[in-house]
Amino acid sequence: MTTPPSAPVDGDDPAVYRTLLESTLAIPWRLDWASMRFTYIGPQIEHLLGWKTSSWQTVNDWAERIHAEDRQKTVDYCVAQSQLGIDHEADYRALRHDGETVWIRDVVHVVRRADGGVEALVGFMFDISARKQAEEKILQLQRELEVLSYRDSLTNVANRRMFDALYPVEWAKARASGEPLSLLMVDIDYFKQYNDHYGHMQGDECLRRVAQAIDGGAARPRDLCARLGGEEFVLLLPATDQATALKVAARCRTLLERQEIAHARSGVGRQVTVSIGCGTIVPGDADDAAVFMDRIDRRLYQAKSAGRDRVCDAEA
Repeated sequence: MTTPPSAPVDGDDPAVYRTLLESTLAIPWRLDWASMRFTYIGPQIEHLLGWKTSSWQTVNDWAERIHAEDRQKTVDYCVAQSQLGIDHEADYRALRHDGETVWIRDVVHVVRRADGGVEALVGFMFDISARKQAEEKILQLQRELEVLSYRDSLTNVANRRMFDALYPVEWAKARASGEPLSLLMVDIDYFKQYNDHYGHMQGDECLRRVAQAIDGGAARPRDLCARLGGEEFVLLLPATDQATALKVAARCRTLLERQEIAHARSGVGRQVTVSIGCGTIVPGDADDAAVFMDRIDRRLYQAKSAGRDRVCDAEA
């Protein structure tokens, strides 16, 4: 028995192509270049954006349905590429009929006439909202990781990396503006003895509570409290004169005293205390940030040598 041949499919039948185009998720379209009018747009557009197919008349309808923040750059880019006869892609937020937005990727092909001039643009619109949401989630995670990389995991204040990044910036600002810049170097008194007596877990809790007190002393948005390492902290105080810096140091000590952290092995009392080196400078061209920081570190050493539990703001 002979099987009869199947009926031939007319490859030139426009209805076949239309059926294929309209069965895809991508939205096909065609724009006549001379008139800037749509000669075709797939009916899928109504499901995606809510605008009826009949409402897509000219290129202005397309432009007006791009989110205002994306509109000008998208239109300028697509027009420039089309004029040059270059196939291109554009990602932008399209406005739905209900006011919501959808991320679209427009893939555009330039159709040329025999003389090389542009005859039409044809392309496909793709809904890439899910991809954009995934990309944004990744970017958010990257931002969170970056924040964590500048945060001391134990005390939750800034870490040495953050201080090293911000200190030269504030130094340059102070030198340019002529405003004073102050530094406080803070060290917990007899912390080794605290750890030996209470144990490292209690020592970690002590570090967290001391950091909370010191951070509380730095009340303004630009002030920075950072843990330099071990039991040593630093306060970076932009636009802060010497008198104000001393008040901040006093406030830190008061906040720590209110914590009432017992220290049975302290050499200066029965509570945890700190020693502080303090200094202020209006940086000039001849001044060096590292030299100034070393000066404050020496004042911290002097405070400790003089008996601890005190502030030193001048070198002996």
